[in-house]
Amino acid sequence: MDDDGIWGRVDDYYGQRLLGEDEALAEALRANAAAGLPPIDVTPALGKLLHLLARSVGARRILEVGTLGGYSTIWPARALPAHGEVVTCEVSPRHAEVARANLDRAGVGERVRIVPGPALQTLPEVQGPFDMVFVDADKVSNAEYLDHAIRLLRPGALVVIDNVVRGGRVVDGSDDDPAVLGTRRLADALAADPRISATMVQTVAAQGYDGFVLGVVDGAPPEQR
Repeated sequence: MDDDGIWGRVDDYYGQRLLGEDEALAEALRANAAAGLPPIDVTPALGKLLHLLARSVGARRILEVGTLGGYSTIWPARALPAHGEVVTCEVSPRHAEVARANLDRAGVGERVRIVPGPALQTLPEVQGPFDMVFVDADKVSNAEYLDHAIRLLRPGALVVIDNVVRGGRVVDGSDDDPAVLGTRRLADALAADPRISATMVQTVAAQGYDGFVLGVVDGAPPEQR
């Protein structure tokens, strides 16, 4: 528990030095709040990480599962070349509407295609390959999202899955919260799947204690990972 607010202050310290002010991103957060969207967007630090990861692999096509208001979509979309594309899946029509306005206002609308509807229903129709995926949707279905994503990713593509620590509850075998159970199923799926090599990074930030999975699609057998 960040009782004295130090995690948030450190976020602010590095944010001021490494991220700077960005009116389009700030306006996206204001629009999300005004529309009543839940305040669960990625932190600016994680948004910048998504941007840098996309640049590091020379991404041309990015898949996102869970658009919300488009804040997390803007960051990697800015890393794409002129003819690049983000395909992002969003279950809520209201969220997709807000996201579309935010993306257009940020100047990346032409690079982003929002796929409406439950992702487990729409992902089978999405065409790959992609260079990177960011999963930040309902945690119950994360193992299924992973399976779809790996099918759509090229060898060497990056996998980022957010909110995999659940404040430490993931290690409590008696916790029957669906999000925790879904996260544990994801961990088991990652451990068993020979198509991906992954690790987990724990984080503390303004939003609290959490973490994300970072993986690479390689198709190598487990003994060679």
